[in-house]
Amino acid sequence: MNIQQLEYVIAVDKYRHFARAADECCITQPTLSMMIQKLEEELGVKIFDRTKHPVEPTVIGRQIIEQARVSLKHFRQIGYIVENEQQTTRGLFSLGVIPTIATWIVPVLLQQQKETDVELALREYTTTDLVARILKGELDGGLLAGPLHHPELTEYPVYYEKFFAYVSPQDEYGREKEIDLDHIDINDVWLLENVHCLRGQIERLCRMKKTAETGRATVKYEAGSIDTLMHIVDYNRGITIIPELHAMGLSEDRQENLRALKNTTAVREVSLIVSRDYVRKSMLRAVLELIRNAVPKSMQNPALKDFVVDL
Repeated sequence: MNIQQLEYVIAVDKYRHFARAADECCITQPTLSMMIQKLEEELGVKIFDRTKHPVEPTVIGRQIIEQARVSLKHFRQIGYIVENEQQTTRGLFSLGVIPTIATWIVPVLLQQQKETDVELALREYTTTDLVARILKGELDGGLLAGPLHHPELTEYPVYYEKFFAYVSPQDEYGREKEIDLDHIDINDVWLLENVHCLRGQIERLCRMKKTAETGRATVKYEAGSIDTLMHIVDYNRGITIIPELHAMGLSEDRQENLRALKNTTAVREVSLIVSRDYVRKSMLRAVLELIRNAVPKSMQNPALKDFVVDL
């Protein structure tokens, strides 16, 4: 058994296809298949069921693959320990970003990283997927809304952003200078799908769960992005709630439809998260600095943590 065999097993599990896994590992398919077969013969078990299309791990194979991920993660940490001792920040950092943050932050990060030795590999994921990939070692870190309070993760708060109402100028909300969430009709509010953590924060902010008295749902349609929500408001009236950085990126015409929220100091906390045993501290500090440089200093006041809306 060797490290390469473990890498090949993980690649096949990722793609569920031997040819694509071979491309990922930069080897030929026959070589990859032979190396995995040798590992199976050494262990005396089948790791993959090759009769299935796409290929699937066997029951014992799933356990082997999970342990392979752990073993590879610990193996790579040896090099990272040396890297950290040498204060090295050169190299790749794979960063997952949730969609409600990515719209603003990703373009800025891509621009800023050109002036550093850090190479960011950026991908969008929901919070659930992002956390799972960090725990599996598929991502170095994630930028998301917290706090998560996950026992296997460390969170580094980066900034705090306010919430704004985006309204339609065609109805009564457009005539208000500020929006009082205690007095809005919950059926006028458009929300993201349940997979987005921002939805949970908005529900708490607006106290918008179904009511026992009416049993009515809070929305008629659930969107997959903030931009979709705003388009819905533009054409169908109503109201949606968006975070501060997204509001800052709007055109001048659309900013006219923004309204401050009345009688609330609520913010959402955005943090960089890594596995609790992450050892590339020099790289971590460099990535944190990159993200903080992309965000207005006024949003980085730690005192704002007292006003964070839970997920």
